[in-house]
Amino acid sequence: MPAILLTHPDCLIHEMPRHPERPDRLRSVLSALRERGLSSAMNHGLASEIKLNVIEQVHPRSYIDDVLSFEPRQGVSKFESDTYMNPGSSRAARLSAGAVAEATSRILAGESNRAFCAIRPPGHHAEIAAAFGFCLFNNVAIGARVALQDPSVKRVAILDFDVHHCNGTVDIFKDDPRVLVCSSFQEDFYPHRFLDYENQHIINTPLAAGTSSSQYRSLIESTWLRQIETHKPDLIFISAGFDAHRDDPLGEIQLIEDDYRWITEMIVALANIHSKGRIISTLEGGYDLRALGNSAAAHVAALVS
Repeated sequence: MPAILLTHPDCLIHEMPRHPERPDRLRSVLSALRERGLSSAMNHGLASEIKLNVIEQVHPRSYIDDVLSFEPRQGVSKFESDTYMNPGSSRAARLSAGAVAEATSRILAGESNRAFCAIRPPGHHAEIAAAFGFCLFNNVAIGARVALQDPSVKRVAILDFDVHHCNGTVDIFKDDPRVLVCSSFQEDFYPHRFLDYENQHIINTPLAAGTSSSQYRSLIESTWLRQIETHKPDLIFISAGFDAHRDDPLGEIQLIEDDYRWITEMIVALANIHSKGRIISTLEGGYDLRALGNSAAAHVAALVS
């Protein structure tokens, strides 16, 4: 069964002047997938705007209403210290969340066992009732909640290798042991929230600035593997951020494209054992366009192989 690729051109209309989370990010990812022949081997789908009652499984309606009503009629407005909205931002956010929810439903329906959501804005910093770090709705958390509505799904795992900690995902699932959250991130770094949060199903892997490929792989193996194997998730989600790349302007970790191939192959092997091979990956960070495109292509190549 070919893997599923979900995206939408209206994810490009969310745009802020001189902001690192820009439409060219998504263009670079889709271009890299086309150039390497990856997208032609996948089943394409256009994301649909998510229904508000599905978002309410993660965010309270008062917060959702705040997001939707804040969108300006023209220009750009600051919703949170580094999270902005322009005309069309709420549609882009609903399409992004809708892509992950749809990918989850289609995987559980048996249409495929792998999906990649090429979307923006990202989501993993969005907390229960607060926007952070360019994120409005927590896309991957919404997908996980959709999955847990299925009677066949008892446990899921969210694996996040963005350079920034997934504070929003931790906030949402900090008291839900059905959801294993594993996050690798640069220590003492943005968003400075939930970095030290401890719970049996919340696995934090802080990385010192300058962490090399070999150090990174060793840390992931020592902190993630046993936890995933013990949790035995019925479905795996990936928050795929590529800003731990050595060329990324926002981080100081020294990963290269091959590290994203390596970690994806590791996740695929675990999914094949525990999750019937089922993985849903969604785009998070990555701000050097060349590194982002190459890294995302390495990730998707390993995901669909």
